[in-house]
Amino acid sequence: MTNGTTTSTAPVQAGAVPAADNKTVFAAIDIGASSGRVMLGRVSPASGVALQTIHRFPNGVVELDGGLRWDFDALFAEVLKGLAAAADVARGNGERIVSIGIDTWAVDYGLVNDAGELTTVPFSYRDERSRATVERVHAVIPSEKMYATTGLQYLQFNTVYQLASEPNLDGVQALLIPDLIAFLLTGQRRTEATNASTTGLFDAVEGKWATDFLDALGLPRNIFPPLIQPGETVGTLLPTILEQTGLPADTAVVAVGSHDTASAVAAVPAQEQHFAYISSGTWSLVGVELNKPVLTEPSRKANFTNERGVDGTIRYLRNVGGLWLLSECQRAWAAQGFTQSLPALLDSAAALPAGGPQINADDPAFTAPDHMPDRIRAAVRNTGAVLPDRPAAVVRCIMDSLAAGYARTLADAERLTGLSTGVVHIVGGGSQNRLLCQLTADATGKTVIAGPVEATAQGNVLVQARAAGVVTGGLAELRALVVAGEELVRYEPAQEVSDVAS
Repeated sequence: MTNGTTTSTAPVQAGAVPAADNKTVFAAIDIGASSGRVMLGRVSPASGVALQTIHRFPNGVVELDGGLRWDFDALFAEVLKGLAAAADVARGNGERIVSIGIDTWAVDYGLVNDAGELTTVPFSYRDERSRATVERVHAVIPSEKMYATTGLQYLQFNTVYQLASEPNLDGVQALLIPDLIAFLLTGQRRTEATNASTTGLFDAVEGKWATDFLDALGLPRNIFPPLIQPGETVGTLLPTILEQTGLPADTAVVAVGSHDTASAVAAVPAQEQHFAYISSGTWSLVGVELNKPVLTEPSRKANFTNERGVDGTIRYLRNVGGLWLLSECQRAWAAQGFTQSLPALLDSAAALPAGGPQINADDPAFTAPDHMPDRIRAAVRNTGAVLPDRPAAVVRCIMDSLAAGYARTLADAERLTGLSTGVVHIVGGGSQNRLLCQLTADATGKTVIAGPVEATAQGNVLVQARAAGVVTGGLAELRALVVAGEELVRYEPAQEVSDVAS
């Protein structure tokens, strides 16, 4: 287990970010379910955000102690390696890293005791342990009541169900993964609000913990540390971290949208008042941005979530299957000796005729790893169709299914919110997938604007830059900086791709 760390629950430090100048840079720790990286961000009001990848590393679940878990010690070691490399690069350029922001996936956590020790290796949301607790939780808190308070989409791996499966929570706190990393860097225990909103124990209207739910489920009221908002300072680095990384003593850890989707949505290059977005990666997060949650029964039945965004916005969205399906198929084919590059594979898929078989891409049957091509073909057989045993056919099925799922989800979002959107912004890794972008434009009948690929890291860095005073303004001003610094691509329904005019 990770070594113990001095801990504090003192009030959030104010003004701990060093003053900015033209040599100011920001470090972004951005970790997804399959990989992570440490990046340096340079922000200019004139030219936007420039990112430099310093260190990339793999991430993934491991089978340990009877479950699927994250190799967190290895993950944190890679974070430190990346920060040390970032410090070297900054010094070599005569720059100084004034702050660090952390974003990762949501819902998972580590249990930390009073001595600051991680008591068990954190479980992955892909583990099945929480499935058995869903009925027990809803026997105490009916799903209708839970949604009316939290506005959270039902997913069997939501934090509330994971915590309900824990055998013993005496003397520990649950730190969500980005908060756990921040704790190990600073010794300060906090829960960042955008990630807190994914737990199923957060009041979507009041913006605070739903303590009555904690009580009803027999969970300690202090099971989570106090809340912190994006842009507030968690703390400065511990002496041991300074020694291992070579970072300046006044380097601050600043809370950003620590749920990676919150950071990604903050960097959506929207110039429209109403827009739709798809944060496309391992998962696809499909929705619209609101000023207040939608907690209606139709919204619950449609399984939409109301998660916090930067500046108190609401990310009204639904989780849809994502490029996990494709990456798992590639992994399976590589093991069989098939090594065609992804661009060539997508070109082959694009050459196939439209109207082929589709699957429900967000079916829980596709959550677990391994044997993905076989599972996709089995799902197609269950529809009465047949999917040829060729990689290109499987890839086309995945792309058509994702695009159709996006279209259904966006139509539901507009119906449930009363909004009308004419543009869909695709950010993240999926924005590079020309086939997926074009099929999405065709399926939705809307203009698709693709980019930036690194939206999550850009949102992370922009919140830090604003905290340091390098830039000012709200989300509209931050997004204008993304537009200024990115080459975006436009896809029109059933038409050719063209570059967005700058």
